[in-house]
Amino acid sequence: MSFNKTGSRKMKNHKMLAKKTLLRTVLAGLSFILVYSAAAETQDDSEPFEITGFVEERIGSRFNQDPNQKDATVLDLRLQLDVSKDFENVSFNLVMDLIADTVLEDYATDLQTGEGLVDLRQANMVFSPLDDVDIKIGRQILTWGTGDLLFINDLFAKDWNAFLIGRDVEYLKAPTDTIKMSWFNDVINMDFVYTAKFGADRYIDGKRISFFDRATNLRRGNEAPLLVNRPDDAFSDDEVAVRFYRNFDVYEAALYFYDGFWKSPAGLDSVTGNATFPSLKVVGASLRGPVAKGIGNIELGYYKSDDNASDDPLKRNSEYRYLIGFEQEVATELTFGAQFYLEQKLDYQEYLSSLPVSAIADEQYRRVLTLRLTKLLLGQNLRLSLFNFYSPSDEDGYTRASVSYKLTDALKLGLGINYFYGEQAHTFYNQFDENNNAYLFVRYGF
Repeated sequence: MSFNKTGSRKMKNHKMLAKKTLLRTVLAGLSFILVYSAAAETQDDSEPFEITGFVEERIGSRFNQDPNQKDATVLDLRLQLDVSKDFENVSFNLVMDLIADTVLEDYATDLQTGEGLVDLRQANMVFSPLDDVDIKIGRQILTWGTGDLLFINDLFAKDWNAFLIGRDVEYLKAPTDTIKMSWFNDVINMDFVYTAKFGADRYIDGKRISFFDRATNLRRGNEAPLLVNRPDDAFSDDEVAVRFYRNFDVYEAALYFYDGFWKSPAGLDSVTGNATFPSLKVVGASLRGPVAKGIGNIELGYYKSDDNASDDPLKRNSEYRYLIGFEQEVATELTFGAQFYLEQKLDYQEYLSSLPVSAIADEQYRRVLTLRLTKLLLGQNLRLSLFNFYSPSDEDGYTRASVSYKLTDALKLGLGINYFYGEQAHTFYNQFDENNNAYLFVRYGF
């Protein structure tokens, strides 16, 4: 019986390996055809569509063993196709990634999580019904706010898995199916975004990256991925985001409003034990402009969590969030940036009183300092980047370092690391310390 089980397991592994090899071969062949076609032809207005994109191989591995994960963090062959067409009054845009992801080994396409063979990044149309109004309808990637990898009023979907395993930073922003209307005039400009069905983050759920589960006080990984109760009723579980902004001389000021849900799980269902997304309203403001010889920014937000969150230990409390930042070119092709970020938990005494005896209590104030250094060399073809998050309140941090080099306008290669550190297993950054990883990539654009 043992022999039969072993033989069956080996046959299953051989079939999986064959499937991976076939998928990567097909994708590589398609990439070659597109790259060759792009090199052989010159786009002109007579062509029905403009097609650009890239093909990329990216591999990464953990420094140390995580008993809940594979050693590999990323092993992707990716082909991105960017197809667009402009007419007199409307334009159409499609950005789609075809992916051979041999880490998860799950090729069923899920457009919400980006897992599987296809990640649909954009599929939208843009038109202007009036001279001062633009409307974009469909799948799109949205962003606003002033923070550098810190977000207060940017309540649009993020992909935290992609960010932490070493994919390109562009994949931190996840797509959303929504409608965006922009109105411009001399007094004030407005962006209005309506999402009919809640678009959550691509949050850390244990499939790729282990995390600390406060319900069990243990790290959790792909042996037991996080289960969620996700708001998914169209038009009742919807989201609204609004931004008013204008320039005052050289300074840009903005006011923000959001009505929806916490974008990553911030609650727990006491019956099922599943993670939940409590309701959330946010109002905020920002200011950005020249300061001394650089650019400064200030941003703040009030997060109003679910009505009874302060008395419920299973829901995240309301918060104030603050951010101040500064960046400057301090030498030739060397840019320095720094930020101070603060989260202030509200109704703190009620929060402490509601916790079970053995529960881990958060500090009332969570502080984060960031440092960015970027150096360009060799005619700006060589890029050195260092970004460090450090929390003096949690005594933990996260370092992102990378090097990339453009051999030609089309061909780029690079490598980088993601390193987490700290003293306690449950803190925000150090919970990922078994996921410390290095990665390298080669990308060819066409």
